[in-house]
Amino acid sequence: MALVTTKEMFKKAYEGGYAIGAFNINDMEIIQGIVNGAKAKNSPVILQCSTGALKYAGAKYLKAMVDAAIEETGLDIALHLDHGPNIEAVKEVIDAGFTSVMFDGSHYEYEENVRLTKEVVDYAHARGVVVEAELGVLAGVEDDVVADSHIYTDPEQAVDFVNRTGVDSLAIAIGTSHGAVKFPPDAKPELKFDILEEIQRKLPGFPIVLHGASAVDPQTVATCNEFGGNIANAKGIPVEMLRKASSMAVCKINMDTDIRLAMTAAIRKTFGEKPEVFDPRNYLGAARTEIQKLVESKIDTILGSENGMN
Repeated sequence: MALVTTKEMFKKAYEGGYAIGAFNINDMEIIQGIVNGAKAKNSPVILQCSTGALKYAGAKYLKAMVDAAIEETGLDIALHLDHGPNIEAVKEVIDAGFTSVMFDGSHYEYEENVRLTKEVVDYAHARGVVVEAELGVLAGVEDDVVADSHIYTDPEQAVDFVNRTGVDSLAIAIGTSHGAVKFPPDAKPELKFDILEEIQRKLPGFPIVLHGASAVDPQTVATCNEFGGNIANAKGIPVEMLRKASSMAVCKINMDTDIRLAMTAAIRKTFGEKPEVFDPRNYLGAARTEIQKLVESKIDTILGSENGMN
């Protein structure tokens, strides 16, 4: 099919009561695992790059691999910048051919976030690229994004923000977190669905995004630890909560930690069970397969986007 923006994806997702998976990419095996899973389920997908991924692999390499994935699978794929810190980062990826960008001004004072986001929107829209922004703060760590505590999104402020900036989608804070430890070990996971419901009521039809929404499968963590890992107190977002969110206004769900864990578990397991292996194709191939299985499972149990290409 084509490299597309998220505009039509989100319209269909909102109307259909499902969400599109947004998976972070860093290398060829991750890209192949994700798109193979989406292809198996006939689902559109968003491939997104953090600034850390761009430093690691380079925008041109990642864009070329995504182009190859589109040609191989026939999928509609959006290529997205995750947590763009400034307009310079946005310009870099737009020039490289990305179709969607996120400007993260959530750490600024509100009026400065509005001003900078509007600047990004004006630049991106003039070049046919859509923009996601963030309002509120998620706790946790993801590459260069670090926060100690939540600041929940205010629904009234969300309306003002969307109207003044012209953004195409909005990431909100309702209790999800970046990283593998999203809640304390003894805490009951909770998402503020009342905030999501109020924003949906005030902005009908407008696509909402959830960051930090990996489920952090306990069995995958256990496999990592069984074969030499030391991932302590990992705890993610319950699957049923994510499925509920995707049936509402949430049209994009970001999942990075789950991809990292699946890849690491597969590689550690290969090394543990077959210590004689030194051909990267063996352990990276196993990782690619596990990523595909993970994406298929996410589409079935959380996103509900199977046959979204129809």
